[in-house]
Amino acid sequence: MYLTITFGIILITCIISWVSFNNYNLKSKLILSPSRVLNQKEIWLLFTHAFIHADFLHLFFNMYVLYMFGPYLEIYFNNHAALGEFTFLIFYVSAAMFATIPSLYKHGNNPNYLSLGASGAVSAIVFSYIVLNPLKELGIVLLPGIWIPGFIFGILYILAENYMAKKKYTNIAHDAHISGSIFGILFIMFFDFNNAKYFFEAITNYAFNYFN
Repeated sequence: MYLTITFGIILITCIISWVSFNNYNLKSKLILSPSRVLNQKEIWLLFTHAFIHADFLHLFFNMYVLYMFGPYLEIYFNNHAALGEFTFLIFYVSAAMFATIPSLYKHGNNPNYLSLGASGAVSAIVFSYIVLNPLKELGIVLLPGIWIPGFIFGILYILAENYMAKKKYTNIAHDAHISGSIFGILFIMFFDFNNAKYFFEAITNYAFNYFN
């Protein structure tokens, strides 16, 4: 059953997102509204928001990243978890929910605040991958041809997201990206403490060799 969870998520997300592009009623029923979650107890919004997107580019980017990193993590769980690849599904949904925490805290009393997209869950997948492969080189989208070790990529990503979140240059939920990334790190480390040990040993050895 390799890869079926990943491709299932991609297929379902693409279908629902595509339909919701021109169906405001559907989008309004799935979009994250912290106010509705806290005041009207519409708990399902904590994860349904991950299945809709603002536009095609938003959808394409998230699904492309999921396609690139999801299969690796799914196979990892299939080989190491009692529930097999279904652990990946649990991970994905949990990450989407965890990523909403900043929005719930900051905008719980704002009925006009809305958020959508799988970015938080996708960020969690990328950062779990980085923990498992800290020295694997990753490319930077805005700098074609530039490849850097995964853990350095992760540091730069968090710094950039934090900077943009504070400056509020866009309507993008940068806090969700950060919280999703944190979830990915913590989940994979607590899933197997050897992952944390390997991660820190790898970057320590890298730093030692780099500066000597």
